[in-house]
Amino acid sequence: MVVGDFPIELDTLVVGAGPGGYVAAIRAAQSGQNVTIVDKGNLGGVCLNVGCVPSKALIQAGHRYEHAQGAEDMGIKSENTTVDFSKVQEWKGGVVNKLTGGVEGLLKGNKVDIIKGEVYFVDKNTVRVMDEKNSQTYTFNNCIIATGSRPIEIPSFKFSDRVLDSTGALNLDEIPEKMVVIGGGYIGTELGTAYANFGTQVTILEGTKDILGGFEKQMSSIVKKRLKKKGVDVVTEAMAQGVEETENGVTVKYEAKGEEKSIDADYVLVTVGRRPNTDEIGLEDLGIKMTDKGIIEIDKQCRTSIDNIYAIGDIVEGPPLAHKASYEGKIAAEAISGEKSEIDYLGIPAVVFSDPELASVGYTEQEAKDAGYEVKASKFPFAANGRALSLNESDGFLKLVTRKEDGLVIGAQIAGANASDMIAELGLAIESGMTAEDLALTIHAHPTLGEITMEAAEVAIDQPIHIVK
Repeated sequence: MVVGDFPIELDTLVVGAGPGGYVAAIRAAQSGQNVTIVDKGNLGGVCLNVGCVPSKALIQAGHRYEHAQGAEDMGIKSENTTVDFSKVQEWKGGVVNKLTGGVEGLLKGNKVDIIKGEVYFVDKNTVRVMDEKNSQTYTFNNCIIATGSRPIEIPSFKFSDRVLDSTGALNLDEIPEKMVVIGGGYIGTELGTAYANFGTQVTILEGTKDILGGFEKQMSSIVKKRLKKKGVDVVTEAMAQGVEETENGVTVKYEAKGEEKSIDADYVLVTVGRRPNTDEIGLEDLGIKMTDKGIIEIDKQCRTSIDNIYAIGDIVEGPPLAHKASYEGKIAAEAISGEKSEIDYLGIPAVVFSDPELASVGYTEQEAKDAGYEVKASKFPFAANGRALSLNESDGFLKLVTRKEDGLVIGAQIAGANASDMIAELGLAIESGMTAEDLALTIHAHPTLGEITMEAAEVAIDQPIHIVK
């Protein structure tokens, strides 16, 4: 191989080193492929660097501060609790660095070659990779595109020092006194909650009738009650119109219930969705089939309309979830190796790290009915669980969706403490074809939140112990 004007030949090329790309690269290498991964930014992508991981670290720090202020109903009082926010940011950065460094070690340990630079597709077997100084052509046999997504910018809210996207909100060097959040989806709710826990006066402006629109109303209503206790003002059916910036803050103008209003704050955070990174890399000239929103069309093996090119993660249909991207990355890598792996999204969970947490997997009750199933919905409250009471976390419930004819578990929803961890057992139940009786007969340790799964299953088989039907 000669570096320079001559192309360098590659076997499998992965474009993007986020949770989809680096997982795909490792699985492809494990399958015997010679793999090269290229990314213009830091390894780990948005998720590890400026998304999932740092946001959860900030959320956890906010919870710690909130708890440190005491719990008078438990007889605990605390005075003069303070926050060194620069230290919080330093700790958060340390978490990120450990994980991104770990990704590099994993790639190198699996003999994946790493290239830094921006990719442009020349044809279906050729890319040009450019950095600040050089440009090099590479040819490949197969390629997995995993370029992720970026925040959508509203024309009347151009990102700046005071108009923030999620990355900007994660990297503030101060705790704002006031913050406006435009968009009450999972990102807006999570970051709004984190800053509210630090003492920021937060206002959430949501254009639809409710926040967290992807979850059932009985779940989001529990989050809204907790937000109200934190002093967060949630304004629904509110249309943001514009912003005026000063050196020290912003004035956000919006319309709600036919009235034009404005609100002053230190910062405004815009979280109205994400846009796939499929532009400016040559895909249009390549002829890959995409929707008018830039989403790449794929088959059951993540293969695009060009046989040797695959696509995964935020750039294909479905929710922009890191674990979805990782799952698809494994499928694409295995498909290149000739395995019969195919995507099946039923067991992919959706989680919001709100307060309390929300999690859902499989069908909701309404989705199951719309799909033609006769179902039974069985709920068990956190308030009837000993561990939840001892944690002072009695808000919430677990709902099990089972098929009436045989008790097969086809869905579950959790609103409550540790929902993000609890949902895994229910995803396994769906993937394994388990019934409510299987869950009810599984001995769960006591006292734990995990028992709530067993208790809901006992409701499903009409044998509840700790609630009266």
